Amino acid sequence: MSVLEVGKKIPSVSGLIEEGKKTKLEDLMGKNGMVLYFYPKDNTPGCTTEACDFRDNQTAIKKLGYEVIGVSKDDLKSHKKFVEKQNLNFKLLSDDGSICDKFGVWAEKQMMGKKFMGIVRSTFIIGTDLKIKKVYSPVKVKDHVAEIIKDIKELK
Repeated sequence: MSVLEVGKKIPSVSGLIEEGKKTKLEDLMGKNGMVLYFYPKDNTPGCTTEACDFRDNQTAIKKLGYEVIGVSKDDLKSHKKFVEKQNLNFKLLSDDGSICDKFGVWAEKQMMGKKFMGIVRSTFIIGTDLKIKKVYSPVKVKDHVAEIIKDIKELK
């Protein structure tokens, strides 16, 4: 399966947010759109760096009218610990795998010569029309959020 492309409408999907409430992805939309990012695992070095960068830039992203939503296959308990430990100020969605599949970010990966299935770190900028405006996949964590902010400004 390949990653969803720019111009495609996002699939109708639901996941659990920290409160344990099943929520449709489109219900988490900001007034101008959403930054939906997929990451492999709560409380791991790269994922923590990325989440904290989103946290530290949340004001700038919200001023542009966008909501940040993080998605991983971690359970709600893990998400709650991650949010509390890192003082995250945006929602994390717990995915049973269906969201990752539909966005095309669940794929074969390789580390130290071993192949395994996992989430390819990816980010989607989504407009209020539910269409993808920009795709980043695979993501390099360094300077990623700054690039997103720059690109959102250019999309306006």
